[in-house]
Amino acid sequence: MRKFLRLPLFVAALMALSCNANRSGYDAEGYFEASEVTVSAEANGRILYFDLEEGCNVEAGQMLGCIDTVQLYLTKMQLLRSSESVLSGRPDISSQLQAMQEQLNALEKESERVASLLADGAATQKQMDDLVSQITVLKLQMDAQKTALQNSVSSIDARNSGIEMQIAQVDDQLSKCRIRTPVSGTVLTKYAQAGEFAAVGKPLFKVADLAHVFLRAYVTSGQLSRLSLGQQVKVYSDYGKGSSKEYAGTITWISDRSEFTPKNIQTADERKNLVYAVKVSVENDGLIKLGMYGGVKF
Repeated sequence: MRKFLRLPLFVAALMALSCNANRSGYDAEGYFEASEVTVSAEANGRILYFDLEEGCNVEAGQMLGCIDTVQLYLTKMQLLRSSESVLSGRPDISSQLQAMQEQLNALEKESERVASLLADGAATQKQMDDLVSQITVLKLQMDAQKTALQNSVSSIDARNSGIEMQIAQVDDQLSKCRIRTPVSGTVLTKYAQAGEFAAVGKPLFKVADLAHVFLRAYVTSGQLSRLSLGQQVKVYSDYGKGSSKEYAGTITWISDRSEFTPKNIQTADERKNLVYAVKVSVENDGLIKLGMYGGVKF
C-alpha cells in the first residue's frame, strides 16, 4: 500500500523539478554593468594628498588629490623672471624717435620761413635748398631708425613668445599634477595612497556612474526581429529566491556580431549556442549592484 502512496509524491516532485527547470518568464537574462573609468596619473612625483575613499560619490572635475609640484613651480618662476628680463629691453619706438621728430618739425618751420623770405627776395635759393636737403636726410634717418627699432621689437617679442610657450607647457604639467575625476559617479576601487610615488600611467582609482547602469543581456537570432534601438522594455533585477524589482529600460545597443552564450547566462531557447548581446539602459535607484543578474521582457 505504501508503494502506491509514494507514486503521486514522486510525480509531484518531477513536476516541481520541471517547473524549476523552466525559465522565469524573461525573454533574456544578463548582468548589470556600468561605464567604468580608470583614472591614471599624468605626472611623476610623490602623492602629497589623496582625499578619496571607496564608495564615495564624486563630481566631474572635482579635485581629489595632488602630486608634488615644487620643481615645476620653481621652473615657472624662473621662466617668468626670464620673460621680465627680455621685455625690459624692448624699445619704445615713439619715444626713441621723438627727438628726431622735434628736429624735423623745427626744420619744416624754418623751411616755411625761408620760403617766405625767398619770395620777398630776402633769402637765397641756396638757403632753401640746404633746408630741403636737411629735411630729406633727416626723414631717411628716421625711417632707418624706425625700421631698426621695429626689427628689435619683433626679435624681443619672438624671444618672449618662446618663453611664454614654455610657461604654458609648465602650466599644463602643473594642471596634470592635480588629480581630478573626469566623470561624476561612485568610486569603485582606490589603487594608490598619499605618500606613494606616482608615475605617468599608474592607475589611481576607478569610478563608475552607478546612477545610470546597463543590463547586458543575450538574445537569439529569432528575437532580433522584435528589437530596435530606443525600444522601451521592462527590466527586472533578480535578488534570488523569487525576489525581483521592475524597472523601465531602453535598448541602447545591439551587437552586430554573434557570440557563444556565456556559461552563466541563459537564453529563451537553451538549444541556441550563438546569441547577440544587447544593452538596456536603466535608471538605478541605488538597489541595483554591478554584476547582479537581471532579466528583460520585450
